[in-house]
Amino acid sequence: MPRVPASFFAMVLGLAGLASDWRGAHEVWALPAAIGEALYAVAFLTWLAVAILYALKWAAVPALAKEEAGHAVQCCFIGLGGVATLLIAQGALPYSRTAAVALFLLGAGFTVAFGLWRTGILWRGDRDPASNTPVLYLPTVAGGFVTGTVATALGWRHWGELAFGAGFFAWLAIESVLLHRLYTASPLAPPLRPTLGIQLAPPAVGAVCYVSISGGPADVFAHMLIGYALLQGLLLARMGRWIAEQPFGPSYWAFTFGATALAGAAIRLSTDSQANALASIAPSLFALANLIVLGVAAGTIRLLLLGRLLPPAPSADPGAAASP
Repeated sequence: MPRVPASFFAMVLGLAGLASDWRGAHEVWALPAAIGEALYAVAFLTWLAVAILYALKWAAVPALAKEEAGHAVQCCFIGLGGVATLLIAQGALPYSRTAAVALFLLGAGFTVAFGLWRTGILWRGDRDPASNTPVLYLPTVAGGFVTGTVATALGWRHWGELAFGAGFFAWLAIESVLLHRLYTASPLAPPLRPTLGIQLAPPAVGAVCYVSISGGPADVFAHMLIGYALLQGLLLARMGRWIAEQPFGPSYWAFTFGATALAGAAIRLSTDSQANALASIAPSLFALANLIVLGVAAGTIRLLLLGRLLPPAPSADPGAAASP
């Protein structure tokens, strides 16, 4: 049985994010609707496969699963299980509200429970700064923003506002810790450098959530979020050669969710008369998101065919951790 790491849920985030972009592109630019729905189908099948294999790992090799859950870096990826389930709920909404609500409750419940469990451990302190990477955003920041977006899509805007607040202030607090680590501590080990792709996600996914709960006006705060996301994207491009010292692996899915969220927010705001700047860059961001997701997906399929997709067993040393 493949010993699938929890980080493989990141594949669902990238695929579902691109599917949502295509839904937005259909509404705004009248692009084919079938592409977005086909991508959601692929995201659903990926979510189902990863969820089943990850659950079986807990049943068949619980020691390995517990080691991953206790790892300073890889444990945070477990939170993606809830986020991925929320995104599948969003994809299912046009077809079955009952299924979407059930998936939302499952995903939101897991997100809250895991976020509280993991954050409670972090608050105890005694943590090696070398293990502080953008994966810290996943349990509370990604969970809060995606919960807010999907809750609003289900018609529960006030709950979405609460979730946005939880994700937003958790983002600000965690970012200060991460930037201090990046500025002052030793450089990230090569296997951990692709996790910097997650740095793009908080402002981009936060923008999607804010646009959802606010009804979509291209106000100054929406522009601020997207502007900061653009800055993060440019910084990642500037650091691309340094990050690429780590050979390609599944860890590069870390770049996909932020890229698709940034494109999605720009697409949905591009029709607003107050968003001329976003209207001019939305097509380029959409094209770039497609290239990133399809490129990472093609590389992943190649590794699968070569039998090199699954990482080695987790290491107790975060600085020498396998690619998440």
